[in-house]
Amino acid sequence: MMKPIRYALLALAVTAFSASAVTFGGAVDKTKLVEVADILATPQRYLQQQVTVKGKVTAVCQKKGCWMQLAAATNQPTFRIKVKDGDMVFPVSAKGKTAYASGRLDPIEMDLESSRDYLAHKAEEQGEAFDPASVTKAITLYQLVPVAVEITD
Repeated sequence: MMKPIRYALLALAVTAFSASAVTFGGAVDKTKLVEVADILATPQRYLQQQVTVKGKVTAVCQKKGCWMQLAAATNQPTFRIKVKDGDMVFPVSAKGKTAYASGRLDPIEMDLESSRDYLAHKAEEQGEAFDPASVTKAITLYQLVPVAVEITD
């Protein structure tokens, strides 16, 4: 009589544990985990390679759920993961949770006007104030194009 109860409790525990993680795409490859700080310090080293990053979700695209900002540590730059609209739809409720993302690092080189437009759009989506005159030189964005994402509590 105790074995069926144990199996039922075990099944319930496994279900509860797996319910705390939400996945998109395939399986996240945690064997290729690279620190966001390392990628941002030497992005050329990781271009066009499959890597996995981990961070706290600080922002999510509120219109289509097509990108997330990840923070790896306090007082360090955030890192963006981006998919084509509709490929994966990240929930706004992911904000504050931990995410792992496996994919390819791509550079996006912008001219000055594109840099201002991008930063203005980003600020607008997050409801933040932005002064275009504060941007005085073009930026290069580095973002991960994920094939798999896991969001955990």
